[in-house]
Amino acid sequence: MKLRLLPVLLLAGSLHADVKLPALFTDHLVLQRNKPVAIWGWADAGEDVSVKFGEQTKKATADKEGAWKVTLEKLETSSTPAELTIKGKNTITLKDVLVGEVWVCSGQSNMQFQVSGAVEGKTEAADANFPNIRLFSVPRSVADQPIKDVQAGSSPVSGWAAATDAKIVGEFSAVGFFFGRELHQKLNIPIGLIHSSWGGTRAEAWTSLPALEAVPTCKAIITGWAEMLKTYDPVKDKEKAAATAKIVKERIEKIKAENAQPGATPKVLPNLPRPWEDQTKSQHRPAVLYNAMISPLVPYAMRGAIWYQGESNASRAVQYQTLLPTMIKDWRKRWGFDFSFYIVQLAGFNHGKEHPAPVGADDDWAELQWTQLQTAIKPKFNSGLAVANDIGEPTDIHPKNKQEVGRRLALQALAKDYKVADVVSGGPIFAGGTTEGEKFVINFSNGTGLKSRDGGDLKGFIICGEDRVWKPAKAKVFAGRPQVHVWSPEIKKPLAVRYAWESWCPEANLVNKAGLPASLFRTDKFDLSTKGNENPFAPAKTAAPVKAKDDVKKAIPVDEKGQPAKKAA
Repeated sequence: MKLRLLPVLLLAGSLHADVKLPALFTDHLVLQRNKPVAIWGWADAGEDVSVKFGEQTKKATADKEGAWKVTLEKLETSSTPAELTIKGKNTITLKDVLVGEVWVCSGQSNMQFQVSGAVEGKTEAADANFPNIRLFSVPRSVADQPIKDVQAGSSPVSGWAAATDAKIVGEFSAVGFFFGRELHQKLNIPIGLIHSSWGGTRAEAWTSLPALEAVPTCKAIITGWAEMLKTYDPVKDKEKAAATAKIVKERIEKIKAENAQPGATPKVLPNLPRPWEDQTKSQHRPAVLYNAMISPLVPYAMRGAIWYQGESNASRAVQYQTLLPTMIKDWRKRWGFDFSFYIVQLAGFNHGKEHPAPVGADDDWAELQWTQLQTAIKPKFNSGLAVANDIGEPTDIHPKNKQEVGRRLALQALAKDYKVADVVSGGPIFAGGTTEGEKFVINFSNGTGLKSRDGGDLKGFIICGEDRVWKPAKAKVFAGRPQVHVWSPEIKKPLAVRYAWESWCPEANLVNKAGLPASLFRTDKFDLSTKGNENPFAPAKTAAPVKAKDDVKKAIPVDEKGQPAKKAA
């Protein structure tokens, strides 16, 4: 795909009177513990550079393009402020440097969502006094080629800062901050958080072009953009957007007037279109955010990443099941190791749909949640899922309870990365299902102490027979095991079960002993409604009905802890 070039900051190859460092290296930074730590920058070609930290001194010579890099040996955790000194023809001394755990926080608007907007957010920011939590925000910008340093975009590059200032904390990613705070309070070590997100963006923008081009379904995105740009006219597109916005505004006013009539049944107001964007400069183009907001972070040593994104890919949910792993593998390849990657599953959100929806209706939001789950549970994929279907808001795509989202992400890290005893990493995860007479038996991992959240009957389950007509289902935890039996008096030969398969399903109430909610799931392999949707500019296709009977995922016998057992219950 040929993309229109934008001005970018390319440091390599230019003249350097002084040694220079990337914007990531400032006072107050956190270096990753227990891993080799890369320090890099630019100088005159052939210039000798030394880097000193603690008892270590490493040396390098700038190459013909002026680039240099050294690698410090593994560092021990330290909350004692230290100095990092880089010396060439000039000397740079970075002060107040700590050693701890570093995490990258990325995604779209729910990751960008600020602490100040969260529940009691202004109080949270004002009360923040965590000198050993350090924050760094990458300015929002785009680039058509990978660049070597973050560039001034929608906000100035301000460097690392301690989480002790209400304004700085208040403007930081809420999910990122609450995740880091939970780790800091549980582990009592320094935490560094690198926030790199942009509202409304798609996963393909965060993935490099070579990675996208190597996968057919992802390459279709690149082709779609190239075809669109051939005939794109920014002037006409802006006029069309204005006309559409006018029509929607008029419709909103009409519905408001109708809703105000005595005895009227309130109708849902449509959402206003997004503000117009020049697509030739759009942040949605493939790879442009990877180039500008991820590439410059490599190879900064870190532990892992947290990711809250998917809303903008929901119409292509089946494609996302390949796209998201492609992006994760791409980042890991760039950093050179399989770091932990924890995903927030999309929160419940009605977005103007009828509720309750017709039983078993197509739902791209649920399909996107399903594909997120499939990525998170890939064997040996070093990932995990923070389920949030119980803390969404029906009319707001940005739920304010970001404290709980951050906590649930932290549970994944505490259990898997830091091996903290007795931490339950997440809610119940579907581990297979099979039929027993008129009932469907569902097994779960992370399912110790299965119960309903409210103490009542389990809700949110639907079931179908061979006619594939979905019906509401009854469900019950079986004998204290991590197992649920599902049935309907209307279905004598059940074929498949789904749970919480609706964008807004507040009645879904299955949790484990830790009170953590179960992810939605399905036992079937029926084609999903978003299958075949690969081009972001093509009309969405509807999945063709499956003619043959589909297999279901076979049950994995588990014991009371959700571990494989020799014999099923």
